[in-house]
Amino acid sequence: MKVLVIRFSSIGDIVLTTPVIRCLKQQLPHVEIHFLSKLQFKAVTEANPYIDQFHYYNGNLSTLIKTLKAEEFNYVIDLHKNFRSYKIRWALRTKVLAYHKQSVQKFLLTRFHINLMAGRHISLRCLDAVAPLGVMDDRKGLDYFIPPHALLKPGDLPVSHSVGYIAIVIGASYFTKKLPVEKLQQLCATINYPIVLVGGKEDAETGNAVAAIDTIKVYNACGKFSLHESTDIVRQSHLVIAHDTGLLYIACALQKKVLAIWGGTSPALDVEPFYGTAYKQETLDTLYHNYVVPNLTCQPCSNFGTATCPKNHFHCMQWQNIEGIAKDALQRVINK
Repeated sequence: MKVLVIRFSSIGDIVLTTPVIRCLKQQLPHVEIHFLSKLQFKAVTEANPYIDQFHYYNGNLSTLIKTLKAEEFNYVIDLHKNFRSYKIRWALRTKVLAYHKQSVQKFLLTRFHINLMAGRHISLRCLDAVAPLGVMDDRKGLDYFIPPHALLKPGDLPVSHSVGYIAIVIGASYFTKKLPVEKLQQLCATINYPIVLVGGKEDAETGNAVAAIDTIKVYNACGKFSLHESTDIVRQSHLVIAHDTGLLYIACALQKKVLAIWGGTSPALDVEPFYGTAYKQETLDTLYHNYVVPNLTCQPCSNFGTATCPKNHFHCMQWQNIEGIAKDALQRVINK
């Protein structure tokens, strides 16, 4: 049997589908698994040993569909459910399994703050999609694989951080998912522990402004490393503090302790940090904590974040308990 799993983007969302890929391959080893994503996210799955063949969308859907038709898939497993995935499903004319996207429920929650969400994590809803094939949750959580050649090299991080550090992921795809610079500066100033700032090239300027508060304690790694190398920074850290972004879920895949800071989005959208279903709640409490400003009637305001605060006050980030986050971080590092 040959199946095509579709998840075009983005980093975090692709990582959240990895239990489906692993469970499919381990429980149905005869199945040939093909995975389709956007070319720009190739690194996220390129080292995944459970995927037999990769396909990438790079702007030419017609050519892609011709390639996919030649494969003669038995099933399309649609874990994205957007216009492109529907076009591919229609063109391939084969059996389709798809996850429950909860689009209406998300709309009601973000627009009218009526919470009718199922309370079932998106990774588990993705697994529900392949249940008709007899595939079950193995309870092991998320996957991320770093190719051996892409690991950090000796000397990549300062000697001052060689004994241990906290990784703070300062980036995110939208403004309302990120702490303002002054809040990041306050957070780093309050944490009495070596810190590595993690992010892409687009975060380098912000990282410089934050690291300027103490260039010995705070090392700005934003834009200096690949995704795999940034993941290795996260892997080697004692704790990860992150916004709602891809490296948050990669940290979960690596079983790192996480403090997740939420602004315009929310774990109420069934996307909170995920470590699998094998852990008891008391163990999960030691692994992660969600920081959401309580009693905000406007939060969450979006599925994915927005370029500006719709209310023009940004209370969801401006009112974050920075001192509490710093204290929690230090305590978890001490108890590591």
